[in-house]
Amino acid sequence: MRTLCVIPARYASTRLPGKPLADICGKPMICRVLERARCARKPDKVIVATDDERICDAVRAEGGEALMTRTDHLTGTDRLAEVAEAYPAVDLIVNVQGDEPLIEPSLIDDLIAPFEMDENLPMATVMTRMEDAEEQLDPNNVKVVVDKLGYALYFSRSLVPYPRAAAGPVYKHIGIYAYRRDFLLRYARLEPTPLEKAESLEQLRALENGCGIRVLETDCRFVGVDTAEDLALVNKLYREMGLA
Repeated sequence: MRTLCVIPARYASTRLPGKPLADICGKPMICRVLERARCARKPDKVIVATDDERICDAVRAEGGEALMTRTDHLTGTDRLAEVAEAYPAVDLIVNVQGDEPLIEPSLIDDLIAPFEMDENLPMATVMTRMEDAEEQLDPNNVKVVVDKLGYALYFSRSLVPYPRAAAGPVYKHIGIYAYRRDFLLRYARLEPTPLEKAESLEQLRALENGCGIRVLETDCRFVGVDTAEDLALVNKLYREMGLA
């Protein structure tokens, strides 16, 4: 199974302008994400998909591969589908967010594994348990509930399930995805759906169209970069972990 790992990166960011080029211990953040993704064993190739020449140049200066994509994409799925069109020989596409410089490489491999066992699986993603009540109530932290087979029932910015004593743990959705290429191309052509628009969550489009999403649980902890404070924390963690 031929697998392509794609890291989408847009220059524009309301809270942290030029975020993909933000410095992390001497290298642009997008290059740090690329380094981590390249440590995964299963992908055959890792590329950055961007709409900005500055990001493209930074990636290539570090010996990475970058693909220039259109500037008018409304969603990350649309940009990913453009990449999929350019790689017709690929079977599986993994989407790693460009603001996750601490992504665990083994998690990329774990996400690919279910597709090797189930040829009909269209899409998969990741969740991790949330214990902190304040974190659970934050609408920026997307929650997910799954069935007994590990398939998503719903994603929400609200707290789900309702916090009764027997409701069980609360899971945070982590925005790393894997898709079969043919499914991704169909998915990107579907019209936005009511729940997707209500929650502003693209993955609900798949559920509303009856497409299963396998959700893997992980103990990995993530520090995405959205603010200057996040960036300072990631720099500190890189130094402490000896990744600089």
